[in-house]
Amino acid sequence: MTAVPASLCCAVLLLSCVFADQKILTAETRQTVILPCQAQNNNDPEPVVEWSRADLDPEYVLLFRDGHFDPVKQHPSFKNRVDLQDKEMKDGDVSLILKDVTTNDAGTYECRIRKKSTSRAVLRFEPISIIALRVFPPGQVGRSNDGEDEDDGSAGLTAGLSVCAGLLVVVAAVVGLLIYRYKNRVKPVTCSLSEMSELF
Repeated sequence: MTAVPASLCCAVLLLSCVFADQKILTAETRQTVILPCQAQNNNDPEPVVEWSRADLDPEYVLLFRDGHFDPVKQHPSFKNRVDLQDKEMKDGDVSLILKDVTTNDAGTYECRIRKKSTSRAVLRFEPISIIALRVFPPGQVGRSNDGEDEDDGSAGLTAGLSVCAGLLVVVAAVVGLLIYRYKNRVKPVTCSLSEMSELF
């Protein structure tokens, strides 16, 4: 066995864990929901906070820069309905408050933070948080149209984490096997003809 299968297992493990990191939130219409986003090691005194949905035009749900909201680039359906949970962004909290949700608010939201001096056109930043929001009419959360119980997304997250854990075990086993084989290599035994004749 070579190191190639181990690196392949590591790549599969990494990809599985990345996809499992997406969060799914469920809400009823007219509720207020908080979409969580936590920035790590953000030492910029005036960061630009972007909440967006790629399926919208313009795509911005919220754009916060220079210490205030930028309503010019914001999608009209979110005007006066969104806010930051903490405008001072203490401890990197840039969670989004979305008020009076409607079924049109269902979609995938992405949270990004960039430095004020960096243009988004120059460098496309990876999202810090990706939230899939599902919105149902009142009394319908967790129920499908035919009255059957519907998965709220937690089963998918649990399955993704289970796959990550399983792959981690497989990778650990492969690495352990490779280390064992390396340390316990069988050395060829050499003996002369006279030594062989003594054995027989």
